[in-house]
Amino acid sequence: MATTAADITDLKERGEELKRQGIVIQSYNLWKTYVMGDQTINAVSGVDMTIRRGEYVAIMGPSGSGKSTLMNLIGCLDSPSDGQYYINGNLASAMSDDDLARIRNKEIGFVFQTFNLLARATALHNVELPLIYAGIPTETRQQMAQERLRQVDLAQRMHHKPNELSGGQRQRVAIARALVNNPSILLADEPTGALDSATGVEIMGLFERLHQQGNTIILVTHEHDIAMHAHRVIYIRDGKIEKDDKIK
Repeated sequence: MATTAADITDLKERGEELKRQGIVIQSYNLWKTYVMGDQTINAVSGVDMTIRRGEYVAIMGPSGSGKSTLMNLIGCLDSPSDGQYYINGNLASAMSDDDLARIRNKEIGFVFQTFNLLARATALHNVELPLIYAGIPTETRQQMAQERLRQVDLAQRMHHKPNELSGGQRQRVAIARALVNNPSILLADEPTGALDSATGVEIMGLFERLHQQGNTIILVTHEHDIAMHAHRVIYIRDGKIEKDDKIK
């Protein structure tokens, strides 16, 4: 059935109401289905999820549970097969690829397990990158990038390249880059996976500090001890929410 003008108005009004309520992430009956030959795989199966501004949430599940697919939907890296997904009042599930790219740059700060830094660029330039894509003037973006590096305690290392930094420092650069656009959410995928345990604890301490400063954090992990740093844990199994616990 075609979407009418009235339907579009209703969807926009719903998004505005979610935003007024401080709801950053809202999904309704979210599905992601893959067809492989004669086999249909439901990687995400009818997920309803609400995350409010300022929450610190871990999405946890074993390999194959659907948590990575759900992360891709939350991060607008993929589109759902069915259902509705709002991020900061925007109906992402109905957007084109170009619109999704704009939403990713504006609303989401990504932190990856492997850092994803440019090897030949300084920490400062790596943090500047999202601002370059956003068309921010040079002087302004350098000031914004410097401020974020100070926020993660790397003011003295901003002109160093990744190979001159420790693993923990590289992840701090990645976190500064994720924060530089003032995104609605910080989305971290196994952020301590490439770090030793002591450095991992330091990075989780940094996430706690960022949360206390008002940032909304969604942490995707398969590690129970890492998930326990969050204040709420959503457990995923077989593409569905098995449990949703507030722990702090």
